[in-house]
Amino acid sequence: MNASGSKAYTIRGVDAMPADIASPLHLAPVEGKATLVDFDGGRLSSDGGLVLLNDPDDQLGLTRDLAAVLHDPRDPRRVNFTLHDLLKQRVLQIAAGYEDANDANTLRHDPIFKLLRKRLPESGPPLASQPTISRFENRVSRTELYRIARVFVEQFLASYARPPKLIVLDFDDTEDPAHGEQEQVRYDGYYGGYCFLPLHVYEGLSGRLITTIFKAKRFTGAQRLAVLTRLVKHLRQAWPDTVMIVRGDSHFAYPEVMQWIEAQAHLSYVTGLTSNAVLKQLAHEVVAQAKRAYERDGGKITRFHSTRYQAATWSRSRRVVIKVEVSEQGVNTRFVVTDMEQARTQVLYKQIYCARGQAENELKDHKRYLKSDRTSCHRFEANQFRLFLHSAAYGLLDTLRREVLKTTPWASATLETIQLRLLKIGARVQECTARIMISLPSSCPVAPVLRRCLTL
Repeated sequence: MNASGSKAYTIRGVDAMPADIASPLHLAPVEGKATLVDFDGGRLSSDGGLVLLNDPDDQLGLTRDLAAVLHDPRDPRRVNFTLHDLLKQRVLQIAAGYEDANDANTLRHDPIFKLLRKRLPESGPPLASQPTISRFENRVSRTELYRIARVFVEQFLASYARPPKLIVLDFDDTEDPAHGEQEQVRYDGYYGGYCFLPLHVYEGLSGRLITTIFKAKRFTGAQRLAVLTRLVKHLRQAWPDTVMIVRGDSHFAYPEVMQWIEAQAHLSYVTGLTSNAVLKQLAHEVVAQAKRAYERDGGKITRFHSTRYQAATWSRSRRVVIKVEVSEQGVNTRFVVTDMEQARTQVLYKQIYCARGQAENELKDHKRYLKSDRTSCHRFEANQFRLFLHSAAYGLLDTLRREVLKTTPWASATLETIQLRLLKIGARVQECTARIMISLPSSCPVAPVLRRCLTL
């Protein structure tokens, strides 16, 4: 035991550091004193704020429930890490900004990550290495993936104390560039490259994640309907009277989907509609009026109009809202189709349809800040599992933002900001005889927020 009362502990393979790491780095001197940098600081972690995610996960039971639906074929006598150990380790690493499984080789010794997996930070054994994590990711089956998807929906339902009066189901997909010759990868002409198109579903009023589906191409109408019917059926079992609005971009305006929604109680839709010659003709007079107003008054002119339209593949005519915008950039005409006959035209477009832009912010959090497009496995099922792991990390961080930080300025922050300002905090971890001490910087700018969050 050293002078501070902590146990001495040496990691095998770390004490013999390469020369380029072990040798001190020389910086510019300060007031005549040499300034050196080395990597011998001891039991330090760069992710001290990660402890904020432990209580949310314990209360939600998210990683526990996800691990519970996985089958473990291993011999129990030779198991060093439970499936929950592996899943939570990976999810926490993603939440902290370490999207690559390779990072596990170093982070397996990190004292904060070890503590969050209920292992002593110094004397406890290390966490799983990259090969173990990679084997874990690649053994999942399609049946298990379906069970995981159900867990996400159950988590979404449990996030409400009582059935909501209204929810909005926001559907959106995004480009996920391919990494070499992967299973089911396809060339997409719109994006001009080989990619996947994962589907994200969020609740539009709260930003809660409902599910994510890894797919190789844009869904057909039948495939989209299959996903929607299964999701709505599951939600309806818990919330029979909740009004639901299905919202999406123009490529979600499938006739079979609209027809099915119109036959359901308490279910409506509002989606974009791709322009064509007939729609342009219906908008002709509105465009002409907007142009005359622009020539007369200048500035940006916006006009809304509601009409009826029936495409060749539709069984009947439907309400279409037209928005025309004239400015110095020219004429911008948009179309939206809906079954909400009573909603005012401008309200329907601006407050109901355009609000779907918030889902793009959630998708950006998921994809850009949590790097959920790092789906580089060869197996298609393994990439779906990776997407679910990133979704679990999103769920924990979003719960932290929405519930724990709800009365702070961080309640509206991006997940990247939360990572950089609240999680990426240097910490010294000491394992003493009777306690474990986590020491954060004395000059920590967010100390009041951390103290409040940890004492709720």
